Amino acid sequence: MGIDQSTEILPERNAESVVAGLRATFASGRTKPLGWRLAQLDGIERLVVEREGEIAEALAEDLGRSPFEAWFGDVANVRIVAEYARKHVRRWMRRSLRPLPANLMPAMGWVQSEPLGVVLVVAPWNYPLTLALNPLVAAVAAGNCAVVKPSEMTPSASALLARLVPEYLDGDAVAVVEGDGAVTQELLAQGVDHCLFTGGTEIGRKIMAGAAPHLTPVTLELGGKSPAIVAADADLDVTARRIAWAKLLSSGQTCIAPDYVLVERSVRDELVGRLVSTIGEFRSDAVRPGMRIVNRRQFDRLAACLATTRATVAVGGGTDGSALSVEPTVLVDPAVDEQVMTEEIFGPVLPVVAVDSIDRAVDFVTARPKPLATYLFTRSGQVRRQVLDEVSAGAIVVNHLIYHYAAQQLPFGGVGASGMGRYNGRWGFDTFSNRKAVLVKPFRPDLRFAYPPYTERAQAIMRRLF
Repeated sequence: MGIDQSTEILPERNAESVVAGLRATFASGRTKPLGWRLAQLDGIERLVVEREGEIAEALAEDLGRSPFEAWFGDVANVRIVAEYARKHVRRWMRRSLRPLPANLMPAMGWVQSEPLGVVLVVAPWNYPLTLALNPLVAAVAAGNCAVVKPSEMTPSASALLARLVPEYLDGDAVAVVEGDGAVTQELLAQGVDHCLFTGGTEIGRKIMAGAAPHLTPVTLELGGKSPAIVAADADLDVTARRIAWAKLLSSGQTCIAPDYVLVERSVRDELVGRLVSTIGEFRSDAVRPGMRIVNRRQFDRLAACLATTRATVAVGGGTDGSALSVEPTVLVDPAVDEQVMTEEIFGPVLPVVAVDSIDRAVDFVTARPKPLATYLFTRSGQVRRQVLDEVSAGAIVVNHLIYHYAAQQLPFGGVGASGMGRYNGRWGFDTFSNRKAVLVKPFRPDLRFAYPPYTERAQAIMRRLF
C-alpha cells in the first residue's frame, strides 16, 4: 500500500476529528496486514536517516545540541529500534500455541496478538525525536493507528515531526498534533485505546486522571532520582569516565542519567578527583563553560539549587542567565534534605554522597521512591547479588549506565513513582497489543455427564476431572 503524502497534519486542538479519522482508518482493517506494518517501520527508518540534517538543525535550535549529539541521541537510536522491529515483527505477529490440561481435551489453545485500535504517544522535550518515534515504532508494529503529541517546549522539533511524519508514514493512520498539555487532555477525552506518556511524575498523575474516565490503559515512563552506587573495589578511572559521560548527555537532561552518587567513604575523595579531571577533559574544547538548559523555568530551578546548596563544590557551580547555561558541577556531601537530594535534578549537577558501606547505600536507596534505574560499580559478585536482590528499580546496570535503553532485547520502564508498563522490542509490541486467548474444541465427543442434572456418578466423575 502506498503512503499518502497529500494528507495534511490536522490543526492544533482538533482532537475529536483527529481521533475520529484514525478510528475510521483502523476500522477499515488497513493497518493489520504485515505489509502495512513493515512499510511504516521502513518509513520511520528512512525519516531519521534521510532527514538527519534537518533533525540536527531543529535540535540545535531547541536544545543547543551538536550534530553528533543529535545523531547519537535521536537518529541512530530510532533507526536501530525501527530496524529491530522490522526484522522481528513477522514472528511477533504469529499466534503462540499453549499446552492445555488433560481435563479440557480434546482442544487447542493459543494466544493471538491483535492491535488495540487508536493509541496516543505523548513525547517529552529532552529527546523529542527518540521519545516520540520509538513508542510509535511499537504502536505501528502492533498494527495500530496512532496520534503523536510532541512537546510544545521544543517547537522546532515538534514542527519538524508534524511536517515529516505524513511524508514517510501513512497519513490516514498516523497523525501528529501539536500543542500543550490541554491538547493532551483533549486527546485523552476522546477515549483512545492506550496512552504512552514519557515525562515527569506530576504530569504522569494528570495523564492517569485524564485517562481514568474512559478506563484508558496507560504506560507511564517517568523519571526520579536514579542513583549510582560505587563500591570501594570499583575501577575508579572507568567509573568516573562512565558516570561523567552519562551525566552530561543532553546537559544532564536525560531521564535515566545518574541523579546522584553514593560512594564508599574510603574512595570518595579519589572518585571526586577523577570526576573533576574527567569533566575537564570532556569539556576541553567547549566554547562556553556552561551547558544549555531548555528554558528559563528549568534554568531558574537549577540556579536556585546551586545558590542554596550547603555542599562543597568540587567543580563548576556557575550559571549564566543570559545563555540559560549551567556549568557541569560536582557537589560533595550535600545535606539529604537539600533540593538536589529530594527532587530530580535534570541538569548537569551531580551530588556525590559518602556512605560507610554498601549496606548503607542500599538502605539509602530503598528508603526513597523507586528509581527508573540504579547503577552499580563493583568487581564483587556478592555485592552485585545484594543490590540486584534488595533494590527495586526499573532497571539495574552494573559497571555502566544508560545502555539498557538501547538493548531491544530488554524491557524498558519504571516502577512505582518512576513509571508503569514496559516497551522496547517485543515488550513494546505487547504493550500496544491485546493478547487474546483462543480455545477451540471439536463438537465431538460431547459427554452427557458434563451437563445438568448431575447424577451422583456424574458428580464423582466431575470431581475427579476438575
